[in-house]
Amino acid sequence: MNVEQIYTGCLAQGAYYIESNGEVAIIDPLREVKPYLNRAQLDNARIKYIFETHFHADFVSGHVTLAKETGAPIVYGPNANPTFDAIIARDQQEFKLGDVTIIALHTPGHTMESTTYLLKDETGADYAIFSGDTLFLGDVGRPDLAQKIGVLTEIDLAGYLYDSLRTKIMPLADTVIVYPAHGAGSACGKNMMKETVDTLGNQKKTNYALRADMTKEDFIAEVIEGLVPPPQYFPANVRLNREGYDDIEKVLSRGTQALSPDTFEDIANETGAIVLDVRHQDNFAKGHIPRAIFIGLDGGFAPWVGALIADVKQPLLLVTDSGREEETVTRLSRVGFDNTLGYLEGGFDAWKKASKEYDTVSSITAQQFKKALEQEKQTVFDVRKKTEYLSEHVIDANNTPLDFINNHLGAFPDNQPFFIHCAGGYRSMIASSILKSRGIHNLIDVQGGLKAIQKTGVPVSEFVCPSTL
Repeated sequence: MNVEQIYTGCLAQGAYYIESNGEVAIIDPLREVKPYLNRAQLDNARIKYIFETHFHADFVSGHVTLAKETGAPIVYGPNANPTFDAIIARDQQEFKLGDVTIIALHTPGHTMESTTYLLKDETGADYAIFSGDTLFLGDVGRPDLAQKIGVLTEIDLAGYLYDSLRTKIMPLADTVIVYPAHGAGSACGKNMMKETVDTLGNQKKTNYALRADMTKEDFIAEVIEGLVPPPQYFPANVRLNREGYDDIEKVLSRGTQALSPDTFEDIANETGAIVLDVRHQDNFAKGHIPRAIFIGLDGGFAPWVGALIADVKQPLLLVTDSGREEETVTRLSRVGFDNTLGYLEGGFDAWKKASKEYDTVSSITAQQFKKALEQEKQTVFDVRKKTEYLSEHVIDANNTPLDFINNHLGAFPDNQPFFIHCAGGYRSMIASSILKSRGIHNLIDVQGGLKAIQKTGVPVSEFVCPSTL
C-alpha cells in the first residue's frame, strides 16, 4: 500500500493518491489531472476510484475530467446530488482497492453530503482517515456554507458536525492518521495548524473541537464564534463541482493566446475585461496598465482572486512575467475563473514600448514611513485581517481588511495623502491597486509591511497572542 499527500500550498489543499496491488484511488483531485495520470502510469497501475469528500467551495475539483480520462467512477457520500453519473455511497459502504479497503463514513456538518473515507490496510486494521472539511488539524470545517433558508441554519449544521465527530471519528483508534483536505490559510476553517498530517490521538489532545467533555451547546457556540463571511466565489465553485465544467485544455487554449498591446487594449475596451497583473508587487508599483488589479502569483494568488473578483464569469486579461502565462491560467482555473481571454505578449515592457499610458503606485520604505510619522500625525490604514490587527498594530492605524476592502471605500480620504500597509507588502499592493482602480490615487504604500515597520522602532500596540482573541 502506498499513500501520498499531494499538497498545493497556494490553495492550502491536500489531494491524495492511494495505490495497492496495481489499483489506485484519488481523493479530492485538483482541476489539472495529468499529475495523477502520470503517477499511476509510473506505478503501472490503473485509477479505479475517484473519491470526493463533498462539493468543494474553495476550488474546482478534477473529478469530472479524471473520470473522462480513466473511466473510473466518481464516488460521493449520502445526500450528494451531482448532475453527472456518480456512485452515491451508503454510510459504511466498502470499496475494495487492491489488498486494502476504503469505507465511506457519512459525516455531515460542514455540508450535508460530507463524507470521511476510512482506509483499512492489508490486515484489515484502521490505518487512516481522509476527513475532507469535516476534521482539520486544530479545527473543524465551518458550518455556515450549506445553509438553506427555512431548512438548515449554521446552528443545525454545527449540531450535525458535533454528532459526526463523536459517533464516526472520535471512536477510532488514536493511531489512525488524519489526512485533511486543507491546512493553514484556507478559508474553510478558522485556526488550522501549519502541519498537514497528524494522528487522531494528538488531535484529541490538541483540537478544541474534540474535547471529550464538550457539550453540543459548547461545541456549537465555539465553532460558530468568529466566523467571517465566506468568499463570494464559493457558491459558484460548488455549482461547478456539482454540475461540471469545461475541460482544462480548452481553458488553457483560450487563456494562453498572445495579444499585441493594441489587440489587448481593444479586447479590454470591448469586453469590460479586468486586467489582472500577476507580477511581483515591486514591479507593479513601478509601472502598470491603468486600472489594472494586482494579485501576484507568488502569494495566495487563487484565493485572493476568488475573494476580490468574486464573479467566476468575469473576463480577464493577463499581464505576467515571461514563461508564467500557462501557470497563471491553470491557477485561475483551480478556483473556477475560466474566462481568461489572453495575455499581453511581451509583458508590461511591450506596453511601454508601444507608448501606451501607464500608472504607478507611490511607495516608500519603512524608514521613510517612520520619518513621516515623526514629522506630523498621519492617516494610516492596515489591511490585514482583524485578528492580526488586534494582535499588534501601528498606534492609531485604521483597520480595513483586504477581504472586505470594497466595503471600506468611504473610509479613505480623497483630499489628503494616506499610508497603507499589511504584514509584508503583498496585500497592501493588492489593496492599492483596487483603490486606484476606483479613482483613489492619494495613497502611499509602505514597503515590507508591519515586519519592516517594526524594525524601525515605530510605536505599535502591546502584543496579544491571537489564540486568546
